[in-house]
Amino acid sequence: MSVKQISVFVENKSGRLAEIASILRENQIDIRALTLADTTKFGILRLIVNDPEKTLQILRDAGMTVSLTSVIVIAVQDKPGGLCGALDILSANNIDVEYMYAFISRDDTCASVIFRVAAEELASKLLTENGFRLLEQEDIYRLTK
Repeated sequence: MSVKQISVFVENKSGRLAEIASILRENQIDIRALTLADTTKFGILRLIVNDPEKTLQILRDAGMTVSLTSVIVIAVQDKPGGLCGALDILSANNIDVEYMYAFISRDDTCASVIFRVAAEELASKLLTENGFRLLEQEDIYRLTK
């Protein structure tokens, strides 16, 4: 079970993020989670949105370099150490985490963590077997509304 994530190559210049946000707004794209990793010249904006395929197309049509990738999203207990169990499972099975980011939902007991891992199928299986709930695109949309 995976979620589709949009990754956008962003020039590090004034107004570029505002431009992307405006394009999404004009096309009724709702951002559910995001992260931005940057250097002095460029960044990678990663988004979980309500309609990833439409987002991919409208950003490409706007001349942007964009891709669609698969990520795992799990619910973790929203308490100190809630993330440790998942990371321990991945580490014990030599599954490298390429990157991760999180968002808080309206459910006071859980936070959601987005993982990009090389061994997605194995990671999903192991996390599920160890009591973690994997979320789908629709789950994320419901959690944040």
